[in-house]
Amino acid sequence: MRVLAGDIGGTKTRVGVFEVDGGDCRLVEERSYPSRDYPGLGEIVADFVGSDGKDCRAACFGIAGPVTGRRVRVTNLPWVVDADELEFRSGIATVAFLNDLEATGWGVGALDESQTAVLNPGRPDAAGNGVVIAAGTGLGEGGIFWNGEESRPFACEGGHASFSPADELGDRLLQFLRRSHGHVSWERVLSGPGLADLFRFMVSEAGEEEPDWFQEAEQTGDPVPAISEMALEGRGEISVRTLELFARLYGEEAGNLALKVMATGGVWVGGGIAPRIRRFLEEGAFMDGFLAKGRMQPLLESMPVRIILDDRAALFGAARFAAATASS
Repeated sequence: MRVLAGDIGGTKTRVGVFEVDGGDCRLVEERSYPSRDYPGLGEIVADFVGSDGKDCRAACFGIAGPVTGRRVRVTNLPWVVDADELEFRSGIATVAFLNDLEATGWGVGALDESQTAVLNPGRPDAAGNGVVIAAGTGLGEGGIFWNGEESRPFACEGGHASFSPADELGDRLLQFLRRSHGHVSWERVLSGPGLADLFRFMVSEAGEEEPDWFQEAEQTGDPVPAISEMALEGRGEISVRTLELFARLYGEEAGNLALKVMATGGVWVGGGIAPRIRRFLEEGAFMDGFLAKGRMQPLLESMPVRIILDDRAALFGAARFAAATASS
């Protein structure tokens, strides 16, 4: 059986055809599209599969945004995607949508050790609910419910919950961001645009002017790769402190989410940023923030925490869901 899967993000849209045999999904064809170069998902699907759907029996797309039905508005793109329209245009009988973090939750069960990096081993017999958190263009969050026999991922929009400072530096950061954004969500902090704002904040804390390289990178596009490159090469003290702060805040919110869902089965850190700044996450700031929950620290210490290194986790998760839909 063949299924079509997609991972729709604010920056890029990845689509793939999978051969499904029992519980195994094998990727046979894949293509990535710059999301903002297309007016909608329909045009991407039409380009990839044509009108015959590449003989796919079902399709599933993980979408960065709240999925409440068969017609979805994408949060970080000017798109409205419609499942009925996609079925008509592609010839695929069944098209389903998942939140992208829900799709990632379906995908983590297929990851092996080489596709993750351990931040905290947790208990060797860890079991129970899990969570996924992913900073990229935005901040995605989701849960994985364990009913005693099987896991069932579910979506949430926790990334848009209000940012909550844990110390005086965080208090000043909140005031700094509030002047620009009004309501300050965790996504305003833990995302690509959030990382750029964190750098601006750290520059202001140092009483300095924004460096020329940052202004040039901002004018030509996205300054985040320049910030990360400077920090990873140790060429800028403020860049280093920015990534250290980002890592700690990432850990704080991951810990918040883990407590709310009682994630004794594991915490998975996904998204495009984590693998790029892996060194900063592994150096301790992330787990310092994660564990800083007072009396709940022993509980959090028992939870396995892993970085997802394979950026196809959501794509494979969407394929697994499409296969389950087609088989039911």
